[in-house]
Amino acid sequence: MQRSPQEARPESRTPPSDPSTTRTPAWAAADRSGKIRNFSGHHFPQLPGLLHNREAAEPVGGLQEYYYELCMEKSQEIKPFILHILQEVDEEIEKGLAGITLNVAGNCHLMPVERVTGEDFWILCRILKNNPYINGLDVRYNLIGDVGASYATELLQKQHNLIYLNLMFNDIGPEGGELIAKALHKNTTLKHLRMTGNKIENKGGMFFAAMLQINSSLEKLDLGDCDLGMQSVIAFATVLTQNQTIKGLNLNRPILYGEQEESTVHLGHMLKENQCLVELHVCKHDIKNCGMKQLCDALYLNRSLRYLDVSCNKITQDGMVCLADVLKKNTTLEVIDLSFNRIENAGANYLSDTLASHNRTLKALSVVSNNIEGEGLVALSQSMKTNPTLSNIYIWGNKFDEATCVAYSELIHMGRLKSDNTDVEPFVVDGHVYLAEVSNGLKRHYYWTPGYGEACSPSSNAGLTLVPVGQYL
Repeated sequence: MQRSPQEARPESRTPPSDPSTTRTPAWAAADRSGKIRNFSGHHFPQLPGLLHNREAAEPVGGLQEYYYELCMEKSQEIKPFILHILQEVDEEIEKGLAGITLNVAGNCHLMPVERVTGEDFWILCRILKNNPYINGLDVRYNLIGDVGASYATELLQKQHNLIYLNLMFNDIGPEGGELIAKALHKNTTLKHLRMTGNKIENKGGMFFAAMLQINSSLEKLDLGDCDLGMQSVIAFATVLTQNQTIKGLNLNRPILYGEQEESTVHLGHMLKENQCLVELHVCKHDIKNCGMKQLCDALYLNRSLRYLDVSCNKITQDGMVCLADVLKKNTTLEVIDLSFNRIENAGANYLSDTLASHNRTLKALSVVSNNIEGEGLVALSQSMKTNPTLSNIYIWGNKFDEATCVAYSELIHMGRLKSDNTDVEPFVVDGHVYLAEVSNGLKRHYYWTPGYGEACSPSSNAGLTLVPVGQYL
């Protein structure tokens, strides 16, 4: 008998002790290779890393069947990729696992993927409703749009186990952003929301800022690449002087006009008042030395911020004078990302002097692509010999000479710098030492995850490892 959308999900069932007796739906069959062949004849390999889970009480299953029935009822196309993911979830639930993240990312390259639309997302929301075993949903790089955002609001209102929602790059606009922000007014369970790359613009940003005045459960919010305006950036800075829940905030790449660096004035004021924020990303804010001074002045008083990302700005050696001075007194900063600025030799020397003789709390420093030459890079390597705390340093994209190559080769071979904690690896040709790039860094997998291997490896995402804020990227 076919069930209506209002009816309850299939009854719980206990998994058989013999795997060979597991029931296979009529529309799916297993061939001799162990791969699932569904009604459309597609084959799907078992993909590692699609689920994150922990042990739970008793299993329930039938998500595949429920998806199939809902699609039939709504005359909706059945997506083989979604069907395969739900099969994996069913298997995990039958093993007695919960805390599962349903990963339906649209940029998977290991198998054919037809991206999720707004109507597909409605069906996923129906499947997740009241499911106690799934607490995370990742639908990055799909096409759910504002229609899907409206269904996401229902999910946030009715699914009380959801703690992680990733909607990055889903063509959600200002109207969809408004709906999601308003749904979070009453939500008390969601801990981490990624809206990265959805062009909610200044209007949507203002609704999210207003939401933070009311919501007291959200701990990490990513609004990077959302085309926020100056008004919404200022609104976030103002709200966070009072909000004591948010621990991680990403405001990367707003659309700012003018040369006055007004945003850093307000962010600096916020850092003086806020003693809860642990992680702040202000990449591509057009920050210059004056703006860096505003942030550094605030860091003299701040006692909570551990991860500061000011990459992809216009900071030069003068900004490093301020940062080096604050690092002599600040005892909380552990990770600083200065990638893609222009601190050059002088800026690297300022930092190395402080790290060698004063600071003993900084653990990771990235100076990737900063136009630093051998003198500055060698100075940073020398500071690691006297500083026992600094464990991670990333230098690729600068101007290596042989002295630089030898210095970092020595650090690695003597064990002072672990190979997983830097983005270079030494090799020798004709008696000369050179450095090759290695895919390590503070946030290498911010926009994408690898098709093979560990998606959240500590070596590629050291910032998250050293300063963990939330369970997910």
